Amino acid sequence: MAQGTDTARTVILTVDDDPGVSRAVARDLRRRYGETYRIVRAESGQSALDALRELKLRGDLVAVILADYRMPQMNGIEFLEQALDVYPGARRVLLTAYADTNAAIDAINVVDLDHYLLKPWDPPEEKLYPVLDDLLEAWRASDHRAVPITKVVGHRWSARSSDVREFLARNQVPYRWYSSDEPEGRRLLACAGQDGNRLPLVVTADGTALVEPDDPDLAAQVGLATTPAADFYDLVVIGGGPAGLGAAVYGASEGLRTVLVERSATGGQAGQSSRIENYLGFPDGVSGGQLTDRARRQAAKFGAEILTAREVTGLEVNGAARTVRFADGSKIAAHCVILATGVSYRQLEAPGTEDLTGCGVFYGSALTEAAACQGHDVYIVGGANSAGQAAMYLARGAKSVTLLVRGSSLSASMSHYLIEQIEGAPNINVRTGTVVESVHGSDHLEQLTLRDVESGHTELVDAQWLFVFIGAAPLTDWLDGTVLRDERGFIIAGPDLAVGGQPPPDWELDRSPYHLETNVPGVFVAGDARAESAKRVASAVGEGAMAVMLVHRYLEQS
Repeated sequence: MAQGTDTARTVILTVDDDPGVSRAVARDLRRRYGETYRIVRAESGQSALDALRELKLRGDLVAVILADYRMPQMNGIEFLEQALDVYPGARRVLLTAYADTNAAIDAINVVDLDHYLLKPWDPPEEKLYPVLDDLLEAWRASDHRAVPITKVVGHRWSARSSDVREFLARNQVPYRWYSSDEPEGRRLLACAGQDGNRLPLVVTADGTALVEPDDPDLAAQVGLATTPAADFYDLVVIGGGPAGLGAAVYGASEGLRTVLVERSATGGQAGQSSRIENYLGFPDGVSGGQLTDRARRQAAKFGAEILTAREVTGLEVNGAARTVRFADGSKIAAHCVILATGVSYRQLEAPGTEDLTGCGVFYGSALTEAAACQGHDVYIVGGANSAGQAAMYLARGAKSVTLLVRGSSLSASMSHYLIEQIEGAPNINVRTGTVVESVHGSDHLEQLTLRDVESGHTELVDAQWLFVFIGAAPLTDWLDGTVLRDERGFIIAGPDLAVGGQPPPDWELDRSPYHLETNVPGVFVAGDARAESAKRVASAVGEGAMAVMLVHRYLEQS
């Protein structure tokens, strides 16, 4: 018999409407197989089907199903026929009386019956166990891999399905993807009572089925922290990119009660990068996901609290406290706040783009879509490092990758090492002076109209994949009326606040703002959201650490 983890979540199910027979079957099964298999019994076909569907959603395995032939409402053959739809790989056994032999033989053709047993089977050592031993051995030799992790059932061109996959991947939540038009996807939908019209379906590791979940609900169900453990902290860090993670690591490691609040997933734009090769200490490069995961674990090790899928909508000054308000109306407060909200990719202003976002048009690297690009022609809009890194990553499997760059060359915005790599990649083409005029498709991207910015000439090309990296916009609108920002929305801090050597309006302290301090004392900014920042991972991490140093200085003098 199989031992260890191979059968740790594996079930042998028996169903018989006679309670006495049901208990006897379960007793004999437990005696022989109880140490390595879970024995589940039911006393009707419907209750057995309910049990199978629950096991399916949880990702448990079912090796063998034993069903009595003579059951009311649903006989054994009818039950096994429906069970086949849930667990097609399970071995099927029909328990029959001698008079039912012909029905059992017929069932071999109806439900692909593996065996039928005549009742009574005493002694089990001769009539039951040898049969089940052979069936279990055959089952173990088949492909019966369990999926005791989160499962996502969706459609290739469902925008929300793509968003959910990206959310789980960036938050380091293991999951398995099933297309809604494939057999296993259809089985999971049926077990959850869904017809596939509402996607995605997310089935958590404990079997909870979520239909079209929003990010906060999904985060809570897959085990991510979404609720603060306290009402007041020393430091609230808003944003989980490199600057925010750097601030969380240094704040927590230096004894500050620190909570980091992230609206989507830690890592920011850097976390979506397929490969960062110019970050100090990683001569062979590191993916944004790997760097983010290490930083997140490091912050947690020092005691930082990390909240995911929490959107911040307001910042208030209440005496010495700085109050942070969430979209759901709740709030937390702290002595100090570090704004590390980063930036988001600007939207492509081409007709048709909005309707096809998530259905062939993606902002950022969308690494979860890379596998689907295998053998296809891929287009990327942008000429900075993020676009170049995505091009190199997607070129591994794509038939071709075309970089569409508005400017005359890549040298103005892309690192030299990336330019050299792109020039050496045989399936990457760079089209300078080219923009996307419009995008076309019904339920997914099918074509692009490209325009030469100098001549105005347009060209229609076939395309199923478009990834957009066209500059960044700060996520700071929620600070309007509280924190000073420049005309583009970037946060002004430190010496940049002084106009003609004078402190900012309403500044009440007898000192000038610290280097990363905003016009609100005790509120600091770090990373890409700061006006005139370097827009590099290393500088963002450094500013996060520096902001914590200035937090200490502020607290010492308050």
